[in-house]
Amino acid sequence: MLITIYYTKDDQYLMDLIEKKAYRERKSKSAVILTILESYFQREKRLGEILVAAGKVTHEQVEEAIKIQEKEKHKRRLAQILVQEGFVEEKDVQRALLVQDKSEAK
Repeated sequence: MLITIYYTKDDQYLMDLIEKKAYRERKSKSAVILTILESYFQREKRLGEILVAAGKVTHEQVEEAIKIQEKEKHKRRLAQILVQEGFVEEKDVQRALLVQDKSEAK
């Protein structure tokens, strides 16, 4: 996909910040912008909601994991249950947690 961003000289400082962040993190400017957008749209969401929005699990799978968690009196975290039940891969949970952490830090 190709996205073109049009901005004015008043917005140049934002583009400079993106470029600096991309350089520091060794990412493309596009990757930095997408990470910022993801954090914005996912803020205040719970882990299950983030995973559902990303298409990694279904709402029903999250509900089932929550029921398991409640039955076990919250001895395991939701992420652990989702992975152990085979609903989602560990790497997807880690990414969702990273998005969640960035959003909560704001």
